[in-house]
Amino acid sequence: MPDKKTNRGYLASSLGCHCPRCREGKLFKHPVTISFKKNLEMNKQCPVCSQATEIEVGFYYGTSYVSYALTVALSVSTLVAWWVLIGLSTEDNRFFYWMGSNAVFLILLQPWIMRVSRSLWISWFVKYDPDWEHKKPEDVSERLNAEQANNW
Repeated sequence: MPDKKTNRGYLASSLGCHCPRCREGKLFKHPVTISFKKNLEMNKQCPVCSQATEIEVGFYYGTSYVSYALTVALSVSTLVAWWVLIGLSTEDNRFFYWMGSNAVFLILLQPWIMRVSRSLWISWFVKYDPDWEHKKPEDVSERLNAEQANNW
């Protein structure tokens, strides 16, 4: 019986932190955890299709913008949900209760937000290749300078 390929779409692949090229391999070595070092430890390349995850030195600096946009979107969503379900008023402290609840919510989601930001970022630069089994990934070795890695 032939292996059944996964049929993940772009959004499921990105939110699940799968390789954007094959949409099968995991980008991260460990499951989501509160340890920042373990949480952001990525495979050097996709374990399924060998796509490099570190495309160039400093590649993931742009994820801060993605993370910011995600937290703003989540905050607006929780504010609207709070407004619809509980209500906002100038007569009491419901807005401040939302602010506190939202802060706790974002702190708890921070490890996941950081991972999804990286997954979305790489998916914008590495395109899905339905024929990945028959093609090699792009060679990015000339963009990597070991002397400059982690030099920040």
